[in-house]
Formats: sequence, structure tokens, C-alpha cells
Amino acid sequence: MKKTVIADISLLFVAFVWGVTFVIVQNAIQFIPPHLFNGIRFLIATLCLITFLRRDNRIFTKRLIVSGVFLGFFLFLGYAFQTVGLLYTTSSKAGFITGLSVMAVPLLAMVILKERPRPIIFLSCLLGTTGLYLLTLGDMSNMNIGDLFVLLCAVAFALQIIFTDLFSKHFQALPLTIIQLFTVSILSFASSWLFEEIEAINYLIILNPNILFAFMITSIFATAAAFYIQTTYQRYTSATKVALIFTMEPVFAAITAYLFNEERLVFSGVIGCLFIFIAMIITELPIRRKEI
Repeated sequence: MKKTVIADISLLFVAFVWGVTFVIVQNAIQFIPPHLFNGIRFLIATLCLITFLRRDNRIFTKRLIVSGVFLGFFLFLGYAFQTVGLLYTTSSKAGFITGLSVMAVPLLAMVILKERPRPIIFLSCLLGTTGLYLLTLGDMSNMNIGDLFVLLCAVAFALQIIFTDLFSKHFQALPLTIIQLFTVSILSFASSWLFEEIEAINYLIILNPNILFAFMITSIFATAAAFYIQTTYQRYTSATKVALIFTMEPVFAAITAYLFNEERLVFSGVIGCLFIFIAMIITELPIRRKEI
């Protein structure tokens, strides 16, 4: 099996995990402030990945550390804005707005990476965005401050995808991911100390089975495994294609919200999911024709 195919499947799995955790995170931050939640989540993920690290300090070069911190900064902004936004908006709407990064990535790729995406990519991005809109068509009439936070999150995630594409080709995936996630943890704890009333928090709530479950799923699967997979396999594809694959995240988020939070998935949402799926498929067609 080609590396590009393995990369696409792996990144689609990442989108699935992230989509499923939308509801889990939204439920957890009703009990734990969002920045503190992210700090604990990313610290656990960092410690998990460190256990797989070889005892060779030479891999942590100055360039790798700077690159990891750079990626971590944008990732922190994305998760900070998204998690706070989920306090005020719905899972499905947050999924749609986050997915708007699919339109930003090809434009940023032209400016930052000097890439010229194939014309079919822009058609795919348009289809994907249309699908994202249809997915939450009945949920977009009442915009609020949470939606603005999630929009800023979309921009931050787009930049994280762009720079992951740049750095993943030059550094080992595991140490780069560790530095990135540790940066997010430190910045999240700092934000919690600055902006959240942590003195009033009942820390025994962390021992609640539902909260422990949320930390286990988000830390191990949606953070440690997910970002290691992204950093490992994004080098075998393009930043724009990664963004298109990640448009499946809100599809999985909407399905999960429907199953567990009883957020209704109307007919337009089903059509939106179909549009997103088609957008992903047509990005492959020109390549396959050329190979034939």
C-alpha cells in the first residue's frame, strides 16, 4: 500500500477521533475550566509520548525545540479558542466553524509554502465548505461570542497544519510532537492561572469517573496518538489535502452530537456530509488518472 494512502487513512482516523471528542470535551468543561482542562490533557499526552522516547538527548536540537514551540503556540491558540467557544456554542456549530480552516489552508499554502494547489483543490474546498454549511444550516442563525472564538480557532489550526507540513519534513516526528504538546500544556496552565478562578475549583471532581474517562480519551487518543500520527504522516501529503481530510471532523462531531447530546441532524446535514465526502474523493481523481 502506498505511503500516501496510508497517510490519508491515518489522518482520517485522526479526524474521527477529534470529531468524537467534541462532545466529550464539551461535557467535561462544564466541571473543569477549559484552560485547566487543556493543561492537564496535554501534560498527560506529553508524558505518554515520553515513555516511547529513546534516551538520546541529541535529538532535541535547538532548531527542533524552536520549531516544536512554534507549532505548539498555534495549537494552543486553536484549542484555547475552541474549548472556550464550546462554553457558548453547540458542538455541531463549532465543528462547522472550525472546518472553515479548509478554505484558509490552500491560500496560506500559496503564501507561506509557495505551493500552487491544483485547480481541483479549490473546487474541493468549495464543496467541503458548502457541505460544512449544510451540515449545520439550521444552527447558524443565532451567532454568539462562542462562534467568534471558534473562528479564531480555525485560523490558528490552519496555521498549525501549514507549519506542520513545513517542519515534519525536517525533524523526527516523536520529539517534535512532544515539544509541541508540552508547549500547549505550559501555555494552557499559564492561561488558567491568569484567567480562571482556580482557587474555587473542587479538584476532587477530577476523580469523577466521567472526568477521568474524558482525560483518558482526549489525552491518549485525541492528543498523544492523534498529533503523533499527524506529524508522522503529513510529510507524505500536502497541507491542503490534510485540511480537506480534516473536514470530516465536524461530520463525526455532528453524528456524535446527534447520538449522545440529541442535537438533531436534519436532511440538509446529511446532504452536507455527502458534499464533504465527495470533496475528499475528487481530490484523488486526477492523481489516479495520471497513474493509469
